[in-house]
Amino acid sequence: MTSAPDAPIDVVENLLAARYSCRSFRPDPVPRPTIERILKAAQRTASWCNSQPWQVVIASGAAARRFSEVIYQAASGASSAEQGAPDFPFPREYRGVYLERRRESGFQLYNALGIVRGDKEGYRVQALQNFKLFGAPHVALITSDEALGVYGAVDCGGYVSNFMLAAQALGVATIPQAALAGYSDVVRRHFDLGADRRVVCGISFGFADPDHPANSYRTTRAAIPDTVTFFES
Repeated sequence: MTSAPDAPIDVVENLLAARYSCRSFRPDPVPRPTIERILKAAQRTASWCNSQPWQVVIASGAAARRFSEVIYQAASGASSAEQGAPDFPFPREYRGVYLERRRESGFQLYNALGIVRGDKEGYRVQALQNFKLFGAPHVALITSDEALGVYGAVDCGGYVSNFMLAAQALGVATIPQAALAGYSDVVRRHFDLGADRRVVCGISFGFADPDHPANSYRTTRAAIPDTVTFFES
């Protein structure tokens, strides 16, 4: 079955194909009405029992820069007391095909930036760009309620995906960042969040710098037979 031109599925497929994790942004701010339209669209995300567990903090302009300075200091080790752990444990390990995909993605980035294999200092410097928000003028911090546990985080994952697709539809680039959640105590303290809030991730967003080499490549996707098993009889 084929769809008519500009059918809804074509729109969704085009947005999914066009979106990528932007790692260099222009400083130009996204207009507030555009941000609010992204948020209104993302709020339609499905959630367990319609709990809508996400609470979102958005820092823009000077506020984003202040947050970036604080979390960069923590991540770079300038203040070891600020370093903490994520509220939701990071993967214990990557192995098999998951490790292969992770390596492919990493080497695509390093090759684009001219970082040679084995350059651990180069890897470290690039990883720290997460905490500079890749130069984005805005960052959204996504949190869930502690009592909802992992399923609250799963619902927030759907919110993050819809936030990014809505942004893409409006010409706004995004990158989801688990790295920011690695310093959950810093996030809570900086934004005066309640102890019951669990940091899921951040999303840096703005307008992409199309000429930066970090934005010059696209990651691959597995084929359906590699990820799906059908049972029909």
